Amino acid sequence: MGYRKIELGRYDFAGYGAFVMYSVCSLSIPLMIVAIGKSLNFPMDDGGMAAGGVLHMIRSVAMMTTLLSCGWISAWFGKRITMGASIIMIGLGMLCCALAPAYWVLIPCLLLAGLGEGISEGLLTPFVQDLHPDSPERYVNIAHSFWSVGIVIAVLVAGGLLTLGVHWRIILGIFGILTLLTSLGFLWKENPREPYPESSAVSDWQDVLRCTGKIVKVPRFWRCCLAMFFGAGAEFGLTFWAAAYIELTFNTGAWIAGLGVGMIALGMFTGRTLFGYFAKPHYLRYILLYAAAATIPLTLILAFLRPGLMAPAMLFTLLFILLFASGIGIAPYWPTMQVYGVSNMPELDSTLLYVYFSAMGIPGCGFFAWFMGFIGDRYGLSGAVMVVPACLVIFIAILLWECWFCARKPVSVPAE
Repeated sequence: MGYRKIELGRYDFAGYGAFVMYSVCSLSIPLMIVAIGKSLNFPMDDGGMAAGGVLHMIRSVAMMTTLLSCGWISAWFGKRITMGASIIMIGLGMLCCALAPAYWVLIPCLLLAGLGEGISEGLLTPFVQDLHPDSPERYVNIAHSFWSVGIVIAVLVAGGLLTLGVHWRIILGIFGILTLLTSLGFLWKENPREPYPESSAVSDWQDVLRCTGKIVKVPRFWRCCLAMFFGAGAEFGLTFWAAAYIELTFNTGAWIAGLGVGMIALGMFTGRTLFGYFAKPHYLRYILLYAAAATIPLTLILAFLRPGLMAPAMLFTLLFILLFASGIGIAPYWPTMQVYGVSNMPELDSTLLYVYFSAMGIPGCGFFAWFMGFIGDRYGLSGAVMVVPACLVIFIAILLWECWFCARKPVSVPAE
């Protein structure tokens, strides 16, 4: 069977814009963490890495709060309105961060942004799926590639402006305003002839509990959740700490460090676009397995790179190639694992499945962001990078368990 033409509309672009600004805001703190740490008295080169990781752990707590309830919220207000409100919360949170006078003030600001990010994380994927129910594996991967576009924008803007001497507060303020404007894609008056196709969803807490009860009784759900946790740790751990790793290990400025993160983002965009175009349901497990296996040696080499091993030009060329290739490798974990789980459990509520899979990925992001900072304080960020291939080894083991060993057994979904 041939591939159908990609067809996009207003709400596809609204979703893409949300992915971009969600990514920009999520990555803006780690991209500028060295500058923020110096300004707010938790310097990265003097025991402040764990404090930097704690910021994302706190953000993850807020994300979990709204992530677990966004299915219910969207059933009351609709996915379109709920998404618009979540983007406003993210933008306001970034504006508040730009005004924070001390480290502890960042915490409530990031909590506000995290509440909006939790809704976006839970609803953006099903928001896109509802637009294209016939081939979600293609459109979901393509939509997630715009997360990488956001990283590139954050890198070019944040890294470039920091290098020019622009204060990090001004940069965060710019990101906050642009995020607020993005909400108009969801909240602007609808064309009555082309409304957003709101799907029927669980509408009260009794339905949520009933559908959740069915979901948690399925062993495959828990295997996919474990894979989400470690896959998220590999993806976000590398992305979160890449800028600090480059800046501190290779004694570079914010611009070069940002370009390194940009190479990861470019790789992720390339990978998700290609995987999204060619993905079919029966290919998903092979994409996940081969991508993870290929990324392990790449990240191991990254961990052992040091200044002085070769001429600087060759060193940074190799570094950027490794980061780009690693970006391609980590590209499919989050969207493809979600689509794999949903497509293999069609009897269960898809919106809740997306929400609960994300609810396992977000703690993976938060935990490994902190854990790599913890390792970095003791053994340096080169040692912290070793956490990424370790996550991938565990991810592959879970994948083999789920997709090959357990696939031989019939999967049954509990009756209502």
